[in-house]
Amino acid sequence: MAAESGHAESVDEPIGHPTGGLPTPLAETLRYGPFHRALREAIAHRGLSLARLRAHLEQLGVQVGQSTLSYWQRGLRHPEVPRAISTVRALESVLRLPPSSLLDLIGPRNANTYAPRPVATWPEPAPLLATFDSVPEAARGNADLEVLSVHDTVQLGMHREQRSITTRLVVRAVRQGPDRYLAVHHGDDGSLIENAMVRAGEGCRQGRLRRESASRNLAVEMLFDRRLAAGEEHVFSFTIVDDTGGATPGHHRTFRDVCGSYLVQLSFHRRAMPARCIKQFRASADATPVDVEELVCGLGGVVSAYFGDVGPGIAGIAVEWS
Repeated sequence: MAAESGHAESVDEPIGHPTGGLPTPLAETLRYGPFHRALREAIAHRGLSLARLRAHLEQLGVQVGQSTLSYWQRGLRHPEVPRAISTVRALESVLRLPPSSLLDLIGPRNANTYAPRPVATWPEPAPLLATFDSVPEAARGNADLEVLSVHDTVQLGMHREQRSITTRLVVRAVRQGPDRYLAVHHGDDGSLIENAMVRAGEGCRQGRLRRESASRNLAVEMLFDRRLAAGEEHVFSFTIVDDTGGATPGHHRTFRDVCGSYLVQLSFHRRAMPARCIKQFRASADATPVDVEELVCGLGGVVSAYFGDVGPGIAGIAVEWS
């Protein structure tokens, strides 16, 4: 993730009206658009992270999700007129831009002018998930939840096999009523998915569970203790024990929407240390990895990779054993 600030101004200085001139490239983008590029360049010019930008907007009484700001600056979504006018005006104030400079780039829009969302091509266990359709909440998948943060901890055994994955999530209800999270796990080559076990941790209990032996897929409902109110945040965790596969190629997680942060950690057995560990992100299952970085495995046998504002796509750590 880019550093929060390489600009001379402080991100915490008081917010006010635009001061001073803008660099020519930003001025040109504000004149000709498109909106998402102008917003992205203005944020970079002011040296603000999305978290700090959101905090400044809240000071002006404007509530907007960090994921929404990420969508806007990447062109995955477009501010809806007239609902978003006050938010865009507040962005102009925080980013010290001329009045209406961003607003003029929105213009009258219809559904066909919005930038298309990338279509992921990773396989989806549709027959498996279809068995949950009798429960409306599960049929919607996790559409009523915004995933704010995910932390995966993967334990590996002395035979280079993946033994367990403990996942801790922070989610926010985007509307009234969600009371569960539907998790999908795909076993490594050789995994006997019928032997895999799920252990609920904090903030949830296990609901229905489905398996597909041929595809090595498992889907499980993690039930909350109550229905969440709109805007309410919830923390929960669970562990999947699936230790019958062969040498693991690593661990990757699929994100179908933007997630604020993702931390993945692999803990190796002292008798089975890797030759290389590589952080990588792919826009789809068959895409070339980007954001590639070789990682250092610490003395304790733990390697970590952090992703900020990740997705849509696939993020994780690839392991090479020789």
